[in-house]
Amino acid sequence: MATGHNIRTFWDGRWQEGDAFVMRAADHGSWLGTTVFDGARYAHGLAPDLAAHCARLNRSAEALMITPTVPADGIEAIVRDGLRLYPADAAVYIRPMYWAIDGGDLGVVPKPGSTGFCVCLEEIPLAPPGASTTLTTTRFRRPTLDSSVVNAKAGCLYPNNARMLAEARAKGYGNALVADALGNVAETATANVFLVRDGEVFTPIANGCFLAGITRSRHIANLRADGITVHETVLGFDDFRSADEVFLSGNLHKVTPVTEFDGTHYQLGPLTRRVRALYWDWAKSEGR
Repeated sequence: MATGHNIRTFWDGRWQEGDAFVMRAADHGSWLGTTVFDGARYAHGLAPDLAAHCARLNRSAEALMITPTVPADGIEAIVRDGLRLYPADAAVYIRPMYWAIDGGDLGVVPKPGSTGFCVCLEEIPLAPPGASTTLTTTRFRRPTLDSSVVNAKAGCLYPNNARMLAEARAKGYGNALVADALGNVAETATANVFLVRDGEVFTPIANGCFLAGITRSRHIANLRADGITVHETVLGFDDFRSADEVFLSGNLHKVTPVTEFDGTHYQLGPLTRRVRALYWDWAKSEGR
């Protein structure tokens, strides 16, 4: 299912128009879920941190015992070639992907070197600056590395995220604030999370149960370079109830302000606006 429009797929060594068929019924990825992807963005004529996203794709593949077949700089070159097919003012979601094709041991372990690869580009607009979301709790939690491949951006992790999000939507909220196995806040169903209190920024410390996102790291670096104190620390739900501002960090929309968490309301405050401005100022100065 396509989320956006104007889709182009790099498959079988060339760019193809539309949502190409790339996986077969007996592929290991089809029936045992050995798929990984990464998500980067092209907007305002820029593809910020594209190299980092391509490198993470290969690390994700290795975590699922899928053999990466394209070096990170090769993936980046393919993506940049495909982006030339779009107008300079287009907002494009960039999704390189691997999946295992054949099974090895008992058909369950992916066979080394038997890998499918493609890149999918599709136009998806950035959310407008005033767009926001709301948060609620969920009974579902983030898994740990001993039970799931949480050190990868793997498709098999997303059904858990989906039930978190579905529960939140059923309660009338836009997203779910999710706990780790110990009951501390980890992230939301779809993005990393930050809070602001007394002019300082706080975000859950990366403890191995969630991907500490590339955009999250960029926001932390940008804020610190701007002289703003950022704490990576253990946070509970009460910390969010006492926050002045809350915002989400993700590749799809970069910064999403939060206006409510289970009845606690927030302003769309100055630091949330600042982190967005800092991000795009950095992206323009990077020139990529």
